[in-house]
Amino acid sequence: MTNILFIGDIFASTGRGMVARHLPEIVALENIHLTIANGENAAGGFGITPQLADEIFGFGVQVITTGNHAWDKRECYEYYDRQQRLLRPANYPAELPGSGLVKVKASNGVECAVMNLQGRSHMVPIDCPFKKADTLIASLAPHTKVRFVDFHAELTSEKVAMGWHLDGRVSAMVGTHTHVPTADTRILPKGTAYQTDAGMTGPYSGVIGVDKDIVLQKFLKQIPVKMQAAQNNPELHGVIVEVDEATGKATAIRRVEVIGS
Repeated sequence: MTNILFIGDIFASTGRGMVARHLPEIVALENIHLTIANGENAAGGFGITPQLADEIFGFGVQVITTGNHAWDKRECYEYYDRQQRLLRPANYPAELPGSGLVKVKASNGVECAVMNLQGRSHMVPIDCPFKKADTLIASLAPHTKVRFVDFHAELTSEKVAMGWHLDGRVSAMVGTHTHVPTADTRILPKGTAYQTDAGMTGPYSGVIGVDKDIVLQKFLKQIPVKMQAAQNNPELHGVIVEVDEATGKATAIRRVEVIGS
């Protein structure tokens, strides 16, 4: 079996600290062969920089996925082309830097494909993620059976639909972006592990990572505010997926959470 750990959206320094402190223990206890994390909120909650990407790789994460905040930090643009293990959603225009697909070897020697897609409902109107998923899967060699998808999307309905669209063609599809872990962890009928949202790794004292007083002012007064990351109640959320590398089918998926420092 190939054991994959996926860590939900790493939010600011609080989230990075949780990964730094707890990832080695999780990898050792759970016999993890490949660690993937969504890092699009690593830089104070908004985007990622080359320095922070290198920091997260240094914690032991092998692949970093992103989403709609992928382009917040311009200094990261050329880094996408230099570091193939930092993904941006594949359904952005092809002329933009980076890629939404990478093939890596897990620590057990198994080749794994990691894909990153972004939804369109209540998001920017980029290319169709469903059709792009088909294109990415068609580009993979038959022997690359272990396939993981991070689908960064706003609507639960769009994520559920993508799960059904990919069932039997990828090993796992886990959603990100909404920062709240969902309770629908399961294996779909054709063998794809699924969860609508992995949740956030970061400060749970705020509103999906942002200082609660700032967000309350926005809702109560409807005026522009400058978002700042919350600081307290750190939590790490994600999933562990067990995949039969001979078939590419998932045999188990379960939630992972670490609450507190």
